[in-house]
Amino acid sequence: MKDKNIFKSKWGFILTAVGSAVGMANVWGFPYKLTTNGGGAFLVVYLVFIVIFSYLGLSAEYAIGRRAKTGTLGAYQYAWKTRGMEKVGKVIGYLPLAGSLCIAIGYAVIISYVMKSLFQAVTGSLMTVDTDTWFNSFALNGFSVVPFHIVVICLTLLTCITGATSIEKANKVMMPMFFVLFVILAIRVAFLPGALDGYKFLFNPDWSHLKDPSVIVGAMGQAFFSLSITGSGMIVCGAYLNKKENIVYGAKQTGLFDTIAAMVAALVIVPAVFAFSGEQAGGPGLLFVTLPKILQEMHGGRVFAIFLFLAVLFGGITSLQNMFEVVCESVLHKAKFLNRKVVLILIGTATFIPGVFMEDITSWGPWMDLVSIYIIPIGATLGAISWFWIMDKNELMDEINTFEGSGKKYTVLWHSLGRFLYTPLAIVICVVALAFKVAF
Repeated sequence: MKDKNIFKSKWGFILTAVGSAVGMANVWGFPYKLTTNGGGAFLVVYLVFIVIFSYLGLSAEYAIGRRAKTGTLGAYQYAWKTRGMEKVGKVIGYLPLAGSLCIAIGYAVIISYVMKSLFQAVTGSLMTVDTDTWFNSFALNGFSVVPFHIVVICLTLLTCITGATSIEKANKVMMPMFFVLFVILAIRVAFLPGALDGYKFLFNPDWSHLKDPSVIVGAMGQAFFSLSITGSGMIVCGAYLNKKENIVYGAKQTGLFDTIAAMVAALVIVPAVFAFSGEQAGGPGLLFVTLPKILQEMHGGRVFAIFLFLAVLFGGITSLQNMFEVVCESVLHKAKFLNRKVVLILIGTATFIPGVFMEDITSWGPWMDLVSIYIIPIGATLGAISWFWIMDKNELMDEINTFEGSGKKYTVLWHSLGRFLYTPLAIVICVVALAFKVAF
């Protein structure tokens, strides 16, 4: 990798990492799970796991990426090479990499839904439709959002065109706009009659829910996937990180802003649902049926519909951008003679062709469940084992402690927590997903 292909600033890196993490897990997953699992009680457990996973899991993925100076394939090869098992590492890396490409195929479809919604919010037609009928008109029909699908993929590829430089520039615009737009929406929702009940529910813990182990496991899974610790995506962020930056500090900041994104989304969605006495919903039904119905009844709803879907579009593109870049970097690492633009076009094509055949949710839904139940958890677990059990401890610790400034140095305790706390939790998530077929 060329040295110039690095982030130019600490905040460029943090915003890019946050953009990679922020996505549908924050927008429709977190508010729904929060409301159906005890409100504040779920939130407290979720925050505990966010702290653990960002401090250990994210830090490790950033560290191996920067140490190996490359993304997924090279990182696994490097980690296993420190134990004389380079050939094993070469093979293992392909599974989490495949996970990134597979989830990108389905993710592009849902962002196409978002862009269609944004388009109809701008034209005003969204404000007069029956939202159930409208959603079913494209979610249950094939080849229903092809033009938007093409635009989404092309826009995302453009943000990757020069690697770290264009990715950083794009995230410096889209991520602040994501937060600004959601804060505006949260302020508007705060003035709705009945919104107070939503706030009370959010911040008044019902501890009895914690007697159910599935609530704790659900909070753990939500935190895990919200931070995008997949054994692949965040590695490339670390690969583009300057040696002077404090890795653990960057991981903490990523966790903080990812949590803020999830909370701001909850502060928009939960009080709004309470204000309009709507039923709690999650997934596509929340974003494309419940929320548009609420916006139709709000004064100024059309403007706020534009804000909502524009913000979600920004979050979606920054996540998809990371999935594309992970694959692009790994291809270029293996075949340095290839041109980046050519590789990006091939990735866009490889994403669009299968994706266009699953634009109906009856195809898209099972595909995403398959990826999130099987490929992603296994990949993340392989990553945890590779960094904390296979990779030479001294090399990993050396990279964690390589930074400029007066920040504290991290001791072997950090590595021990990664080995005996984080790795077992990753395995639990994997086992739960596989055994009970839970898509987090």
